[in-house]
Amino acid sequence: MISKRAREVQISPTVALTGKIAELKRQGTDIISFNIGEPDFPTPDYIKKAAFDAINQNFTKYPPASGFLDLKEAVAYKLQADNGVTYEPKQICVSNGAKQAVVNALYALCGEGDEVIIPVPCWVSYTEMVKLTGAVSVLVKVDEKNGFALDLEAIESAVTPRTKAIIINTPNNPSGAVYSEESLRQLAAMAVKHDFYIISDEIYEKLVFDGEKHFCIGSISPEVQDRCVIVNGVSKAYAMPGWRIGYSAAAKPIAKAIEAFQSQMTSGACSVSQKAALAAITGPQDDLYNMREEYDKRRHFMQQRLNELDGFACDPVKGAFYLLPDISGLLGRSYAGKTIDSSMELAAFLLERAHIAVVPGEAFNTKHKLRFSYANSMENLAEGLNRIEAAIALLS
Repeated sequence: MISKRAREVQISPTVALTGKIAELKRQGTDIISFNIGEPDFPTPDYIKKAAFDAINQNFTKYPPASGFLDLKEAVAYKLQADNGVTYEPKQICVSNGAKQAVVNALYALCGEGDEVIIPVPCWVSYTEMVKLTGAVSVLVKVDEKNGFALDLEAIESAVTPRTKAIIINTPNNPSGAVYSEESLRQLAAMAVKHDFYIISDEIYEKLVFDGEKHFCIGSISPEVQDRCVIVNGVSKAYAMPGWRIGYSAAAKPIAKAIEAFQSQMTSGACSVSQKAALAAITGPQDDLYNMREEYDKRRHFMQQRLNELDGFACDPVKGAFYLLPDISGLLGRSYAGKTIDSSMELAAFLLERAHIAVVPGEAFNTKHKLRFSYANSMENLAEGLNRIEAAIALLS
């Protein structure tokens, strides 16, 4: 009784897992969550104050479909100052989270029979978003031996006359990779050569470590910028996931199409949240820097501890707040007569025996890996990893 497209689209695996964990917690199970891709810090006080002020000033009417002008002006200034790309406010659309910004871009660019290249492992929603437009995802593996770097030869080999776009995410979820400027310049040249677009999801832009620098691919040249849709938001950098504010910036015809789609699907993002986002982008950045410093400490701790665990191999990464260790050394082992043959089965075992929630690699179109988020307290990281060590000792 439902449509063909509805039957084909699957619920996000991470959202489904979060719901299962919430139910276990309601039942009294002490779950430590390494699965959640959101900051564990509270939203900074100066941002919350801006929201309270907006409420007290009755700033609660319908917003413009593409966002309030003052926020779009602030985003335009940020993009020029931080990323070296120049946009007019009318080229920017404020959306209900960066997820909607990606969907808007895909709807604006893609249709039936088009192909969208996606380097994998990738965020769980990209392939389903592409499916919604009627286009087809073309999955291309990254170079895992080189820090999950883009495999440019494999990408070019995947290009066909039907290729409409590529989605890149740097810093990357789930791998934590930060794509190099050199590789992005080569990808941009490829897009110009073969005439396709680049949807650049930069939501983890502020979370880079070890002196690494985020490079915005749209800054290479006006020609490249016209082929890009830059996606970002405030959820990760400013601990604002529930405020649901993302944005996109694109060439004028694409931006106009994005605004038209959003005006019919959801209209504008929450007015109060937009005022909070304005405060985040234009206000003091001290809280962001403090959070990033704490993430860095957790990153080092979790990476070292994972490498101490039997069967785990965790390479260093320099961005976002995820680690993606290989767990091949545990496959083939068994517990209570049941053999663990996949990361999905290992994740289920850890949830049942250790009460630890992680996301299996299959959710990200990769195998033999588990994604760990270190957006959690150092106390929980230590306790959770101790539980995992005890659980895998039960495997034979």
